[in-house]
Amino acid sequence: MSKRQKNSLFFLLIFITLAFFVLDLAWGSIRIPFNEIFSILAGKGTNDIHTEIILNFRLPKAITAIIAGISLSIAGLMMQTLFRNPLADPYILGISSGASLGAAMVMMAASLFPAVFISSNWSLIIAAVIGASLVLLLVILASFKVHDVVSLLIVGIMFGTIASALVNIFQNLSNPDAVKLFIMWTFGSLSAVTWHHLLVLIPVFLIGMMIAIFLQKRLDVLLLGENYARSSGVSIQQTRFLIVLATGLLAGGITAFTGPIAFVGIAIPHVARGIFRTSSHKILIPACVLCGASLLMICDIISQIPAYSLPINTVSALFGAPVILWIILKRK
Repeated sequence: MSKRQKNSLFFLLIFITLAFFVLDLAWGSIRIPFNEIFSILAGKGTNDIHTEIILNFRLPKAITAIIAGISLSIAGLMMQTLFRNPLADPYILGISSGASLGAAMVMMAASLFPAVFISSNWSLIIAAVIGASLVLLLVILASFKVHDVVSLLIVGIMFGTIASALVNIFQNLSNPDAVKLFIMWTFGSLSAVTWHHLLVLIPVFLIGMMIAIFLQKRLDVLLLGENYARSSGVSIQQTRFLIVLATGLLAGGITAFTGPIAFVGIAIPHVARGIFRTSSHKILIPACVLCGASLLMICDIISQIPAYSLPINTVSALFGAPVILWIILKRK
């Protein structure tokens, strides 16, 4: 593919992303005209109700969709490169299970020990961050001990299994209302994120993205194997550490604020490779940024079509699962 064709595709993806951003702001139980959206964003809105809906509900939700789509796509791309596995996803190291354990401790342990645990929106987020961070720390420590990526993969899966087992124990001991709340959290939600949450989420996201961009040349070398990377002067342990850290910041941060969102991290890297027909991370990283943001905004728009909003996890699975099936069947 020529440079001109790639530039044309990027301009097209940018236009599509911006179009879905505006559509995401307009779409919902109350339809808001496009011209009024532009007026509100310019600070010239005349309808107070529409201004409140756009600025304090739909705009944070759309920004969260963009951040979540980018974070999970880039994290999935790095995991697929690190493990050289087309079905690796951002949650393969158990980070999602750690966040779920933190959330379970707040939601379900609060019903068992109300004097110890205080269930609130911020306490839930803080607990999920701590849970994801602990699993991330254990995986990072393991990355310095093990000498191959297969062992690191098994270590991550085992940590995730232990966290999931503890969640099951909490579910078994808790009352049905607390279990229902936790199950609803696992469906994923973009609408629970407010401007106050974004003030915390955006810096975490930016740090993870800066690490990913810094690693793009090393990721290209890793595609040729760790032995080749070593012979090229790449520090394998340091690179693994940075990849795991960036994945933890991107996937763990999003999971803590929105709950787990499945399939985006697996599907989007393959979509980006299929569109640009390249393995160069210099092209794939910006492609995943645009495709991931667009996909999650599409999912958010579709989730608003029924009278009752669908969980974002359900809609993303409808997009991601066919892509995974296609990958498996194509590679036999």
